[in-house]
Amino acid sequence: MSSDDIMSLLSGISKAEVTHQQIHLRGLNLHVQVWGEGPPLLLYSGIFGEVDLWETLLPYLKGFRTIAFDPPGIGKSQLPRVPMNMFTLAELGTMVLDLMGIQKAHVLGASFGGAVAQQMAFMHPRHVDRLVLVSTSYGGGAVPGNLKAFYHFIQPSSYRSPRMERVAGDMFGGRLREEPELMAQLHVSRPPSMRHAVFRMVPLWGWSSLPWLWAIRQPTLIVAGDDDPVTPLVNHKVMKALIPKARLHVVEGGGHMALLDSPERVGPVVTRFLRGEDDERPAAPAGWRRGLRRPG
Repeated sequence: MSSDDIMSLLSGISKAEVTHQQIHLRGLNLHVQVWGEGPPLLLYSGIFGEVDLWETLLPYLKGFRTIAFDPPGIGKSQLPRVPMNMFTLAELGTMVLDLMGIQKAHVLGASFGGAVAQQMAFMHPRHVDRLVLVSTSYGGGAVPGNLKAFYHFIQPSSYRSPRMERVAGDMFGGRLREEPELMAQLHVSRPPSMRHAVFRMVPLWGWSSLPWLWAIRQPTLIVAGDDDPVTPLVNHKVMKALIPKARLHVVEGGGHMALLDSPERVGPVVTRFLRGEDDERPAAPAGWRRGLRRPG
């Protein structure tokens, strides 16, 4: 999928269908985005992802009402006075749903957001219908990612162009190794300051879901690329083995951002799972793969 393909997809989403609002929870002003109609789907973004991060995926989530919000300290959401932990972040998601009058929702978490989604499914199971975990891990005890990727990942300067295009391949792997220019359209934001970056990373310190993954009882889809330098595939296999109702979908040649840089490959897998369909086969040809050309 080229840059023109992405723009074509986005042109099919009417801006009138996307609503934005500021809400006040736990003493914080949070920026919330809602799109579509249907069963509610709460989206947790990656560590520095704003709500616009989901733009490339939204066309593949038709039939669902998506709710996303800028994490505290990111985008248009207020930075808390002290760092939040994983427990309060998971509670924040349930409070957003409560405020909107939603008793239960599907939950999708990508990367850092996958950790929050796991915590929410464990602590607030009545709020979570089906669970989707993408390019994530179980924290402490997990097989670490590539050190070079981790170095770029934690540097705020890595999220600023043109450096972003130079390091995107080493940082995220997969398709971005050959098409780093796609990063400009994926809305991965640069933290306003090192303080914002540290506050965002603190919830991961000392956190692990490994002791209680067995207690996640929701039907769970785990999506992972086999070229993800941040969260190696082996971690997703461990999660699949420990979560009772989990299934694993591996994106061949996919990197850490496969959900967003190749949504035509991953989006249909997610929607079929959320609809409760049993067929796990890809809905479309694999298309792009590292080392292969896209069909003409």
